[in-house]
Amino acid sequence: MTTPVYVEEELGRKWDRCFSDALLKFGGGIVLGSVFSLLFFKRRRWPVILGGGFGVGMAYSNCERDINATIRNRSL
Repeated sequence: MTTPVYVEEELGRKWDRCFSDALLKFGGGIVLGSVFSLLFFKRRRWPVILGGGFGVGMAYSNCERDINATIRNRSL
């Protein structure tokens, strides 16, 4: 027999994955924004902030889709 997977455990794992995904994408956006700032924009700050914002936005979108799919599948 298989042990049941509780919704709370599954959501907890997905939240952990969301936080790590957000950190990675935020860091990647900061790095990419820094490179563009150094190479193209005369060391301005806005490309770094914009890159970090895009990273967090992408992570939020992925997390929202993943958690909503879990809740939707469990309620059927």
